[in-house]
Amino acid sequence: MRRIVVKLPPPQLSSSVSVEETILRRRSVRRYRADALGLSQLGQILWSAQGITGGRAFRAAPSAGATYPLEIFVFVAEQGVIVDGAGRSPDALKAGIYHYEVASHSLSMHKPGDLRPDLARAALDQGFITEAPVAIAICAIYRRTSSRYGERGARYVHMEVGHVGENVHLQAVALGLTTVEIGAFSDEAVRGILGVEEQTEPLYIMPLGKAL
Repeated sequence: MRRIVVKLPPPQLSSSVSVEETILRRRSVRRYRADALGLSQLGQILWSAQGITGGRAFRAAPSAGATYPLEIFVFVAEQGVIVDGAGRSPDALKAGIYHYEVASHSLSMHKPGDLRPDLARAALDQGFITEAPVAIAICAIYRRTSSRYGERGARYVHMEVGHVGENVHLQAVALGLTTVEIGAFSDEAVRGILGVEEQTEPLYIMPLGKAL
């Protein structure tokens, strides 16, 4: 079967919203409208999480020793992400789980189908996850960092996912979107939904959408 790859629009590198304003307006939101995200909005969010920002492939969030242990997966609802200006159908991403390909700033289909309800159940039945058109799962492969820093590496990974979560949250605010960082879920269940190996550990779930 042909692999689905979606090239994301280039990120915007300036905004009329100041970082101070995004910090002031940042709130944890758990009620969402079903309105679709634009592909450019999703691309901007993913760039803020792990996008390349300069030479030697430096990324948007700091990483101990540039070991980059994090992997980003995106749960997309049916008609949850549309190509900007193209209308809702048929120019929308197919429902599924996508993997963010950092080097090419693109999405690759990881698993088809709307699996947000499964994700909500895995997150101790936090049903509001299914209200948002998109949910991000941030995972870590610890050995990328621990192979250099030993036991201390786990601490550095946890610092990094915090950096990424805040970047995503502030970028969402700048785009008129809302989110919340979720840490209450069954690791095993989320890993099973993603269909990833045991070494890939889910750390954060972040639904994305417009506030209800």
